[in-house]
Amino acid sequence: MDLKKSLLAASTSYSLTGPGVVPVGDGITQMEKIVSNVIGVLTIVGVLYFTFIVIIGGYNFISAQGDEKQLEVARKQLTNGVLGLVIVIVAVGLGSLIALLLGIPGVLDLTKMFANLKP
Repeated sequence: MDLKKSLLAASTSYSLTGPGVVPVGDGITQMEKIVSNVIGVLTIVGVLYFTFIVIIGGYNFISAQGDEKQLEVARKQLTNGVLGLVIVIVAVGLGSLIALLLGIPGVLDLTKMFANLKP
């Protein structure tokens, strides 16, 4: 009996540690946060990029001064920018719908994403 207690005490006093990342919390929850943050950041970057393209295309359209070649380039930039914005918005909507159907609420919640980025 005494040997059993001493072995139990000895085995619980040691903790196994080693090199690498120490897991914190549930792995699925951590992965959900990482995926949510990556999708949120890429969505913001995509919206900013395509908005910038639309602004540049509008400026080029105004400054073309009737030159057909420059007007065509500006028209393509405007079309690509607006099409890109529409694709990003539809992708966010579909991503939210799929996440809701899979039971992952708030996967694209920006306030939660920025709160998760704090150390």
